[in-house]
Amino acid sequence: MLVIDPDECIDCTLCEPECPAEAIFSEEELPAEQKAFTALNAELAKQWPVITEKKDAPADAKNGRSPGKLGLLER
Repeated sequence: MLVIDPDECIDCTLCEPECPAEAIFSEEELPAEQKAFTALNAELAKQWPVITEKKDAPADAKNGRSPGKLGLLER
């Protein structure tokens, strides 16, 4: 799981097509059931390191939007 700092995001949408899990939405297109992730992104973006280089997507990237994944998140 990666996070985007909503305070730093300029909604350029360049990251959307790059996300292998298709889990990035513009602010206008954010589904209601995903709204809680905005606060989670803001919280975790302050703690996690900034990615500075592109890497291959994990083999299970398509599973990134699977239900129950938040239960696996360690804070």
